[in-house]
Amino acid sequence: MTFPSRVHITDVGPRDGLQNEPAPIAATDKLALIDRLLDAGVRHIEATSFVSPKWVPQMADAAEVMMGLKTAERARALEGACISVLTPNMKGLEGALASGAQEVVVFGAASESFSQRNINCDIATSIERFAPVVAAAHAAGVATRGAISCAVGCPYEGDVTPRQVGHVAALMRDIGVQRIAVADTIGIGTPLAVQRAMSAALDHYELPMVAGHFHDTYGQALANTLACLEMGIARFETSIAGLGGCPYAKGATGNVATEDVVYMLHGMGIETGIDLEHLIDAAWFISGRLNRQPNSRVSVARRRQ
Repeated sequence: MTFPSRVHITDVGPRDGLQNEPAPIAATDKLALIDRLLDAGVRHIEATSFVSPKWVPQMADAAEVMMGLKTAERARALEGACISVLTPNMKGLEGALASGAQEVVVFGAASESFSQRNINCDIATSIERFAPVVAAAHAAGVATRGAISCAVGCPYEGDVTPRQVGHVAALMRDIGVQRIAVADTIGIGTPLAVQRAMSAALDHYELPMVAGHFHDTYGQALANTLACLEMGIARFETSIAGLGGCPYAKGATGNVATEDVVYMLHGMGIETGIDLEHLIDAAWFISGRLNRQPNSRVSVARRRQ
């Protein structure tokens, strides 16, 4: 079996991970985490989101975090790196462009029920709202990425079909979204179901433009990552220390840990450009700020050796 020789990792911990914490994390700690991720060799980081602080108070310091990345001291570390931010609407895009973001992310769902609960509109309306955001981002020379949540299952509808995933992928392609991530938001997916969802997305996007984003609620995230590698998928979104989760999935344990994915990839002889030991240090740093140990088998095992 032939696997990709190199895999591109996007760490979403500073945004997708920390936005689910019950209390806000200081901007200085977020910046210190990003510094450590860069030092470990992570070249693509989802740093924050420009959303209403009323709904996501943990991201109220988005502009402060992005401004902190512009210091002269960080210039060299950021060479060749991509900093992305989540932008749900034109107001969010304005903040993203002003902050110097290199990529903006729009987020949709393969489930109508989840779309209504998460962003208060149906799928078609969400795409209509994203279209001017994507167009304006491209006009400003900023890249775009789309997230398709609940690509395997939904907490309200149950199973989600590949046809639903393909439908949203086609809509995102039609408004110009350049890359997409297929996300098992509540972590119920198993390898064959994930491969079917990925195949549906690949009907509308070329292989290098599709990423996997897996939560580990049922302990399937690494297996699902391997299933995608078998298909030639070479992009994955992961979260340092396994930060994150879904508030709609009872018992959810967060995104798959970046350290666990990197350990597996390196063990398979697949390059990532990431230093695992530095990555583990980053995981313990942010976990210390959260007063708990990392939700990562690799980070915990290494500290016990």
